[in-house]
Amino acid sequence: MNIHEYQAKQLLKKYGVAVNNGLVAYTADEAEANAKQLGGGLFVVKSQIHAGGRGKGKFKEAEAGEKGGVRLARTPDEVRANALQMLGKTLVTVQTGPAGKEVKRLYIEAGCDIARELYLSCLIDRANSRVIFLGSTEGGVEIEKVAAETPEKIIKVTIDPITGIMPFHARKMAFGLKLEGKQVGAAVKFITAMYNAFMDLDASTIEINPLVVTPAGEVIALDAKMNFDDNALYRHKDIEELRDEDEENAQELEAARHSLNYIKLDGSVGCMVNGAGLAMSTMDIIKLAGGSPANFLDVGGGATKERVAVAFKLILSDPNVEGILVNIFGGIMRCDVIAEGVVAAAREVSLNVPLVVRLAGTNVDLGKKILTESGLPIIPADNLADAAEKIVKAVKEAA
Repeated sequence: MNIHEYQAKQLLKKYGVAVNNGLVAYTADEAEANAKQLGGGLFVVKSQIHAGGRGKGKFKEAEAGEKGGVRLARTPDEVRANALQMLGKTLVTVQTGPAGKEVKRLYIEAGCDIARELYLSCLIDRANSRVIFLGSTEGGVEIEKVAAETPEKIIKVTIDPITGIMPFHARKMAFGLKLEGKQVGAAVKFITAMYNAFMDLDASTIEINPLVVTPAGEVIALDAKMNFDDNALYRHKDIEELRDEDEENAQELEAARHSLNYIKLDGSVGCMVNGAGLAMSTMDIIKLAGGSPANFLDVGGGATKERVAVAFKLILSDPNVEGILVNIFGGIMRCDVIAEGVVAAAREVSLNVPLVVRLAGTNVDLGKKILTESGLPIIPADNLADAAEKIVKAVKEAA
């Protein structure tokens, strides 16, 4: 689960991570009032969407101006003027795709002097099952670009889970970032607080880009992104309440409500499979056959007839789907339950795209009988390769 920048900063601030003062605004009036409350002579007006590259992004609407999704303002009046241009407009960044995202809220933040911009993140290194800090002196730049072009500028500090973070870990990162004097002490406090937030909140990623050093030697998070492990959200109801459903894919949200694992992709062949490994293999073999998967969908081992029907309708709700491949290996999941769910859903939505079904395992004969007697134009398949070839061929013929 992702959250907005202002929400991440509110959480991090509770752990002692240094951030500038700021307030969220949903209207231009609120934005102006927030600027007056913050005081000072410099404000940053930030679009709040779940995507990076906001500062370099462009609004689709001409009346939004050409300044991008992050803007400087000197007075509350300027804050208001920018808010009027940004709220309700569609911001397109390198991460949103051409469709962009509508800006429904802004973060009005106090400005600060900047001496240096750095990069700092905390995440799980799955290669060695440890938390790792990544740092770079190239703040404000996409870390992927830094890693590709100048990998020597990436500093890595791995934390042993037995000891947790120790002062020398933070100092190693601070020295790697070429901090000096009082900056080192500020960085040690910052990094330690960041680690504590990461562990306590079951985060999967915390990214600070840029991490800025002020002329006074302060170390401050100028931006903040936080992602959380969905499997641990039951322990953090307060964090789950921060979810902004407007920023998430509607189909993925609906899938989550029914305990389905669904991820939308860009292809035309809808997939319904039981088991993540089998689902990955199914997508691979569709590509091998010359097609392109429209989704990853794992109905799980204990899906009911009703959940299968929901999954089927979920696939068909994607306008890009031109054909469906159902691939079930019945172990815990019974093939007859899958067949009943598919038939019920296909009848309810008036199936109008090719459907290929491959069943194997528990109650397979009963499942095939249900499909055959349904009267629906279902194309049976003997194995996975046969299924992939048949659905790709059917989609091409239908087109």
